[in-house]
Amino acid sequence: MIHKRVLNSRLAPRALLLAPHNAPPVEWVVTPGLTHFPDALAEMEARAEAIARGDAPERVWLIEHPPLYTAGTSAKNSDLIDARFPVHRAGRGGQFTYHGPGQRVAYVMLDLKRRRPDVRAYVATLESWLIEALKAFDIVGEARADRVGVWVARPDKPRSPRGEMAEDKIAAIGVRVRRWATFHGVSLNVDPDLTHFGGIVPCGIAQAHLGVTSLAELARAVTMAQADAALRAAFEPLFGPTCEALQTMRL
Repeated sequence: MIHKRVLNSRLAPRALLLAPHNAPPVEWVVTPGLTHFPDALAEMEARAEAIARGDAPERVWLIEHPPLYTAGTSAKNSDLIDARFPVHRAGRGGQFTYHGPGQRVAYVMLDLKRRRPDVRAYVATLESWLIEALKAFDIVGEARADRVGVWVARPDKPRSPRGEMAEDKIAAIGVRVRRWATFHGVSLNVDPDLTHFGGIVPCGIAQAHLGVTSLAELARAVTMAQADAALRAAFEPLFGPTCEALQTMRL
C-alpha cells in the first residue's frame, strides 16, 4: 500500500498516464447537489477496491460538499484554528483543507498498475490537468516544487519580506493509492466562500504572501458546468477518453 503525500518536482517531464489502447474509457460522473463526505469516502473506497480487483471501470466523480474540513495524514492539530465546520480524517495525503459549495471536487479513481505505477508521475499529471483546464479561462496556473497544488501569481498583493511574489492556491491535490488504485483527487475553487479557509492553515502553508483564491475572485464568471467542461477537455489528452457512466452509482 502507498499512503503518503508526494511532492512534484517542476523539473520532472510533463507526464502522461494514458491507459492501454484497448482499455475502456473512464467513466465521467457529475453528481448534482451536495454530497456528504462520509458517503463519498465510502463510495470511493468501494470503487477503488473494485478497480484494483479488475471488477469495475475507472471513474472521475465530480461533486460538491457541504462546508467541512478534511485532515490528511500529515495534518497538525495546531493548523485547525477554528473548527466552525465538521472535521473529517480523510486518509489521503496532505494536511488540512476546506471543501464547500462553489468548489468543484473531482475524485479520481484510476488503475495505475496498467497505466504507470508511479505516484510521483500521477501527482504531476494531476497538476498538469488542472493547469491545462485553467487555460480555458485565461488563467496561468503553475506547480511548485515545494508546494503541492496549482498556484497563480498575485502581483496585486503585497510581496513577502524577502521580496517574493505573492501567490494564491486555486486548486488543491490530495491522493491515496491502494493496490495501485487511486482515490481522493483534486479540488478547484470556482466560487466558494474563501473566508471559510480561515478556520485552518490550508495545507500547512502559513506565509502571509501565500493565500487562497478562486475563479470568481480572479474576476472569471464561470459556472460549475463550464468548469466541468474545461476539466473534461483537459483530462482526456493526459489520461485518455471518457464516457458517461453506464450504471447507477450506489449513492
